[in-house]
Amino acid sequence: MATDPDRPGFLLPLLLLAGFRTLIDDLHAELARQGHPELRPLHGFVLQAVGSEGTTATELGQRLGISKQAAGKTVDRLVVLGYLERADDPRDARRKLVRMTPRGLDGLRRSAVVFDQLRQRWADTLGPERVAAMEDDLRAVAPANLFRLDVPGWFGG
Repeated sequence: MATDPDRPGFLLPLLLLAGFRTLIDDLHAELARQGHPELRPLHGFVLQAVGSEGTTATELGQRLGISKQAAGKTVDRLVVLGYLERADDPRDARRKLVRMTPRGLDGLRRSAVVFDQLRQRWADTLGPERVAAMEDDLRAVAPANLFRLDVPGWFGG
């Protein structure tokens, strides 16, 4: 099977990345307008990895595929920004939990709404059927564990 010279293989991942980057850049521009100008793409992965129950810095690093030290540095930044807090673990006094603050929860809630709006914008441009087909096609070729939090570690090597 010959490769289409107008569609070289390397172009597909670049287009997928460009689409991802467009969505993420548009998300963060809107979050900035809504009062979250300091949130960065990495922060979304961290907030998702912390989750509603909280976690430890060691567990957070494992979930993100980064070192405990790198996780701790990111947590420090998000604590300063008011998105996370450190607290004693009520089940084990030797452990410190990292938990989301109301500001962190607000950032995640707003992100979900903005992503819905961005998806709708794509549907308005491409047509809802094409966006749904694109999602179906990506599900068919992507692994079943769709949402992987270890992207920061994967990108970092």
